[in-house]
Amino acid sequence: MKYDCLIIDDEKVLADNTCEYFNMFDVKTKALYSMVEALEFFKENEVSLILLDINLGDGSGFELCKHIRTTMNVPILFVSARNTDDDKIIALNIGGDDYIEKPYSLGVILAKVKVVLKRFGTAVETVKPDVFEDGKLKVDLKNRTVHVDGDEKKLTSMEFSLLAYLIENNNRLITKSELFDNVWKDKFTSDGTLNVHIRKLREAIEDDPKNPKRIQTVWKEGYKYIKGDA
Repeated sequence: MKYDCLIIDDEKVLADNTCEYFNMFDVKTKALYSMVEALEFFKENEVSLILLDINLGDGSGFELCKHIRTTMNVPILFVSARNTDDDKIIALNIGGDDYIEKPYSLGVILAKVKVVLKRFGTAVETVKPDVFEDGKLKVDLKNRTVHVDGDEKKLTSMEFSLLAYLIENNNRLITKSELFDNVWKDKFTSDGTLNVHIRKLREAIEDDPKNPKRIQTVWKEGYKYIKGDA
């Protein structure tokens, strides 16, 4: 069976209320409460987006995220009462696409989920079937794959979308607000989230991530992808 959203949270009442609310607004959602249930679910079901708590009764959401990333590239939004910067950085570094703090507004989280579902649901139709090459870097925009010197680099859905936007607008200054509007397409994203994604991209495609040649920062304004033959 295919679901729009899967909630994995050991706070059963909150998970059930959120699930019921989403289904009321035609976002087909399933709520699960443990790692074991989630792993069984993935054997026979598909999902377009995951809301994942960090603290699960039988394990860690961080570990579950790592496992999911070995087989799936769906957006993963962490949802947690833990609000330290360290938790947020870990969540984004291991493959999370965003981090939402509890308690949350059902209306706001539904709006965010709908935006993400719309963005990734139309990605295949809107991405041009082109291959972008820049020296050792090869980006297949149709199949959403990235290779550096022949080696495939694993990116999250959000990381790839961000890279695609940068290279499609190469050699042009792109402000942070433009990235929020055209990549995230919502107003809930922070500068910190963007910075972590940029760092992850640099680690994947740059020869020296600490001295990037491709994805360059324009101080206080935004970023610019510099193509090698520019």
